[in-house]
Amino acid sequence: MSSEPRPLTGRESDVLTKLLSAGGAREYLNQIPYCQVIGTWGAGSPSVDLIVGVGVSRADGVGDGIVSNGAVTDQNGSAVGEIILWVENGWLSGIEYAWYTDERPRNLPDPDRIEIL
Repeated sequence: MSSEPRPLTGRESDVLTKLLSAGGAREYLNQIPYCQVIGTWGAGSPSVDLIVGVGVSRADGVGDGIVSNGAVTDQNGSAVGEIILWVENGWLSGIEYAWYTDERPRNLPDPDRIEIL
């Protein structure tokens, strides 16, 4: 669902930071302050499409696709989902929350519940 661009929520920003702080995706960290949400993946979905505004450089060396992902666990340590960070042409483009439970989560998970894969 497309919508008027809006700033990232604190949770969205924290999840991006967690996913990008590990491995070869660090060059995308500079884009976080310039990110806006431009749509959700359906009514009530915590998955969002992103756009990066002017004022920051495109990341080099990484094309399209998944740049980082992490397993999501519940308070007991059981796997309940996965967070996938998508990029397009060197720009952050989406946060996907794929869940393994019967009920769709309403929010992105706490970054402490994400283990980078």
